[in-house]
Amino acid sequence: MWKGVFPAVTTKFTADDALDRPEMERCFALQMDAGCDGLIVCGSLGEAMALEPEEKLELLSIAKSVAGSKPVLMTVCESSTKRAAKAAKAAANAGADGLMVLPGVPYKSAPHETIAHLKALTQAGGLPVMIYNNPVAYGVDITLGMFEELAKEELVVAMKESTDDIRRVTDVFNHFGDRFDVFTGVDNLALESLMVGAVGWVAGLVVAFPKETVAIYRLHQAGRIAEALEIYRWFRPLLDLDVSTNLVQNIKLAEVHAIGSNDRCRAPRLPLHGKERERVETVIRKALECRPHLPSIQGA
Repeated sequence: MWKGVFPAVTTKFTADDALDRPEMERCFALQMDAGCDGLIVCGSLGEAMALEPEEKLELLSIAKSVAGSKPVLMTVCESSTKRAAKAAKAAANAGADGLMVLPGVPYKSAPHETIAHLKALTQAGGLPVMIYNNPVAYGVDITLGMFEELAKEELVVAMKESTDDIRRVTDVFNHFGDRFDVFTGVDNLALESLMVGAVGWVAGLVVAFPKETVAIYRLHQAGRIAEALEIYRWFRPLLDLDVSTNLVQNIKLAEVHAIGSNDRCRAPRLPLHGKERERVETVIRKALECRPHLPSIQGA
């Protein structure tokens, strides 16, 4: 149902901590202009846990207004099944094209609890669902056995594979065939995941480097692996910034340098400062100094 590059977009704030609609419209349009295939709002990179319910729906509205006919997915990550079901219904009523859903956090649910939670919010939303599996960050691994139960739900159509174990992608295909659209969710394992069968990339650094991200995906799809690998190797130090507890600050700082945006965050999260800011800026500046030429790709 879904494939391609789906940016997990950042949320932009004004100096007085309101949502910055014009800046998000501009930044989201850069993703669409580069050829991204959809948008995902209110994820981890979007600072979802710091957003109010009405702000999440406003973000969905902004993304829908920019994405045109391309799908916009709303992330549902709540600490209770009741709130998750309510959020899923609200997103559906507001026009979301699908949901990216997580187990209840921060509680580390048992397998039967996780399955019940995910099924309940899927049924409440009535929309196609991508299951986000990130045991590294959230402490709950949605195993192949658990996906057997979730596969009984027709609306569960995709998975965002973020276990940090490249072998899991092959395991999924060996176990389920093409039952699920498999997306890689780890930036610095993206090309590896595509090579073993993933059909999409829920990307983070794409918000600062959309053309390079799309180029890697499309070159891979065209079988031009050497060209994709050359760009990917250049990209790798930047992609590593996604695999960090400071991924929001890191990637927003990349947006500052690459697309002229800002790195405002919502407290308690604050922009990087001091030596850590210097370290991350060094990575970004080095990459910008040797930004690769992107080859012509049919359909780009």
